[in-house]
Amino acid sequence: MSGPRNTLTRALWGMGALSALAFAYGAVVERGRYQLRVEQVPILDAGSEPIRILHLSDLHLAPWQKNATSWIRALADNPPDLVVGTGDFFGHPGALPQIRQALLPLKGIPGVVVHGSNDRVAPRAVNPFGYLAGPSHGVEQGTPLDFEGLQALYEELGWHDIDNAVVSLTIRGSQLEFVGLGDAHVGSDRTDSLPTWLEAAREQRSVEGRSERSTTTIGVSHAPYRRVLDALVTHGSELIFAGHTHGGQVCIPGVGALTTNCDLPLSQARGLSLWPHGNKAAYLNVSAGIGTNIFAPVRFACPPEAVLVTLVGDDIGYA
Repeated sequence: MSGPRNTLTRALWGMGALSALAFAYGAVVERGRYQLRVEQVPILDAGSEPIRILHLSDLHLAPWQKNATSWIRALADNPPDLVVGTGDFFGHPGALPQIRQALLPLKGIPGVVVHGSNDRVAPRAVNPFGYLAGPSHGVEQGTPLDFEGLQALYEELGWHDIDNAVVSLTIRGSQLEFVGLGDAHVGSDRTDSLPTWLEAAREQRSVEGRSERSTTTIGVSHAPYRRVLDALVTHGSELIFAGHTHGGQVCIPGVGALTTNCDLPLSQARGLSLWPHGNKAAYLNVSAGIGTNIFAPVRFACPPEAVLVTLVGDDIGYA
């Protein structure tokens, strides 16, 4: 009997050692293996100049995260034409100076931002296994963050806050309409009233004068819940930017994400895909984000990322 018992004991010890190694790799190595994912989306008018958009999401910065700050700053070495931020830039109540240091090299580059719940309240300790049972319960109560200071930083950078708002920008000769929705994870999205305020903004723009070129509509939201994606597609979005999922954060090689922390299908937890709704569809870019909750500082088979999305004319297609 000692033989089988010893074999089982060795197997359990082996599994424990492998788990410890995987945790150490995820916490020490992969969490700092920053990557710039590059995508191309053909949604501009034929013959348009390409537009390079830097998508930043889920920075979750803390004061001690110097490597992440340096990597984000370096993204400005090859300046994009525009920045899209999809929220959760705070990772700690004292992180605003760190966020400012990370983003300041992008000052003067046009940008649009929406917010996640962790831009308003500090993260809480979490049980990572709880996400496997379904989306976490989003709460807006907790230790308040310097949200006003974050908004002031965006103003300093020259970026537009489009939480439940719309803004039209002309970039490289193309007219882009950005439609933003608040964080659906905590019910801050005004999806039900989207037709009212969006049409009002479009009517106002038509009064002020139309561009000779068509307008390309781009949706922006922190959490890619189905109701948000469906509404944005219904109202003309050809591309949607989102974050929140962390790409699953801990994935199984060959299988992928085990959770998206929302009702988005697991297969779309990160990357560029298509989101069909009715007789329309939009490209959907979900960023795996740069940081993690400071109480769950592990990534596995899901490295942190920023995304560079180049918009091109629909006569070019994928390279």
